[in-house]
Amino acid sequence: MAGRLRRLGGVAFRQQKWKSSVSTQAKMPPCDFVPEKYESYPYERMQKIREQYIVPSLRTYYKKPLLLHQGHMQWLFDHEGRRYLDLFAGIVTVSVGHCHPKVTMATQKQLARLWHTTNIYMYPAIHEYAEKLTSLFPEPLKVVYLTNSGSEANDLAMFMARLHTRNFDIICLRGGYHGGSPYTLGLTSLTPYKHGVANGFGCTTTMLPDVFRGPWGGSYCRDSPVQTVRKCSCTEGSCLAKDQYIEQFKDTLNTSVPKTVAGFIAEPMQGVNGAVQYPRNFLKEAYQLIRERGGLCISDEVQTGFGRTGSHFWGFQTHGVVPDIVTLAKGIGNGFPMAAVVTTKEIASSLAQNLHFNTFGGNPLACVVGAAVLDAIEEDGLQKNSEDVGTYMLLELAKLRDKFEIVGDVRGKGLMIGVEMVTDKDSRRPLPVEEINQIWEDCKDMGVLIGRGGLYSQTFRIKPPMCITKRDVDFAVEVFHTALQRHVERAAAK
Repeated sequence: MAGRLRRLGGVAFRQQKWKSSVSTQAKMPPCDFVPEKYESYPYERMQKIREQYIVPSLRTYYKKPLLLHQGHMQWLFDHEGRRYLDLFAGIVTVSVGHCHPKVTMATQKQLARLWHTTNIYMYPAIHEYAEKLTSLFPEPLKVVYLTNSGSEANDLAMFMARLHTRNFDIICLRGGYHGGSPYTLGLTSLTPYKHGVANGFGCTTTMLPDVFRGPWGGSYCRDSPVQTVRKCSCTEGSCLAKDQYIEQFKDTLNTSVPKTVAGFIAEPMQGVNGAVQYPRNFLKEAYQLIRERGGLCISDEVQTGFGRTGSHFWGFQTHGVVPDIVTLAKGIGNGFPMAAVVTTKEIASSLAQNLHFNTFGGNPLACVVGAAVLDAIEEDGLQKNSEDVGTYMLLELAKLRDKFEIVGDVRGKGLMIGVEMVTDKDSRRPLPVEEINQIWEDCKDMGVLIGRGGLYSQTFRIKPPMCITKRDVDFAVEVFHTALQRHVERAAAK
């Protein structure tokens, strides 16, 4: 590398070479779709409107935020017509593809028929959708309450657990994200989302069983085509890391909550925290411990549901468990604002003791959208595509982990992938944010949009629409490889 750097000459020359390589390093796969001409306000006026009228807490990505104009399947187009491969899917929300024709057609048809009445009346869409959605769940999870957002769904799940058990305390994992409402902020355990106001009464966090960054973990722990580079003394079928994390879970139960609890909530794979996976059988044993204390087990499937993990339709199925309550959002509507809580008849009946009403939940339009999304997943084979393309992408990204010291971990299952960046693999210290930002910006400039996550914003989140192809993956991996190589050259030049 040193000899190559000397041949490149001064820093200015390197920067010029990096800039010119953007258009030649990776060739974007073809796309027949032609976006409409952008005819709204100029970019500069949009910036001024945002600064003046939109709350500043709604932050944008990138130094120069993108002004997106149109979407088609896995592609996004900005106001200048430039095309991007979307590897973040509107924060893991566009499940079957931007403006999927089947979903779009069903929505347009329903818009001309009936938008809204509220569920005080009967209408076909809510009954047809409830039957279709619950048919995808094992017994006894056969009752659904439709809501409008993931925060609302998790809020309701907490409420149901407390009503049904007549207990109050709920256990959650550190690093989890379960919503931004005052109620669910108690479950969310990531500092950037915490505000300096009272919240979380009755919510107790416990150690995250993170086999890469946590105190225990190794090369046999997780349900993924790619394991950590950490070594351990475990053997196939036996995970010492899982045992240690379960002891920590027991310690929380024995010291921090009453003898009976309302429940335990966990994502099958942590989303906002960067696709963090637990050791095999951890959730199974944790569920058993919670039920021994009279609590309910809640699976937050807001990001992992609807076939995204590939091998199964629901994330909890990858752990061999059946929860008592399941919450759904994001991919349920392919970007349409809808969500759901699925539970048992017995638990749902606890909510019927008094009136509990939702004006927009389960409206005709939402139910038609939800049903069309389920049809598209089945007809397009998107669960199988998630497994095949996701596994391919994980293995390709693992090659970059083996090549670059700053790529600490590649993990995930299906099309729910995290790439954690570090200064070096031995220390596992997070790569400084300014360095990650440069890699991130380079990927965007070459036409690939990636999410961010993790406690230190150190993990790239790759969770694209499930219609992505292996050819798209080849392009994305080549772009990421180029961005990593540029980072190495920048670091060597300092």
